[in-house]
Amino acid sequence: MFITFATLTPIQGRPRLAGLQLEHFAAFAVMGFAFAFGITRRTWAVLAMVILSALALEGMQLLTPDRHGRILDAVVKVIGGVCGVGAGRLAPSWRHLIDILTSPSAKRHQ
Repeated sequence: MFITFATLTPIQGRPRLAGLQLEHFAAFAVMGFAFAFGITRRTWAVLAMVILSALALEGMQLLTPDRHGRILDAVVKVIGGVCGVGAGRLAPSWRHLIDILTSPSAKRHQ
């Protein structure tokens, strides 16, 4: 919801946290991570949703009088979303690996 607000609100009312490209990348990376981490059995559907939402939101900017959709922004959002989905799919493996490495039996073998 916040991503939609930040993308489509008038430019003067838009929150600014960092550089534009970093904001675009980070917002979609966080969204991709959250959906991929939470919906583990539908990776392709999550990936499609993240990519399509990035493209749709960028396209909807063309319908607002003071915003403009740009291909570069869409590409950065898609890349951020794909990276987030990848990290979200890997996170359970990382957690499992950390649990193994920090278990009491692993410490006895050192």
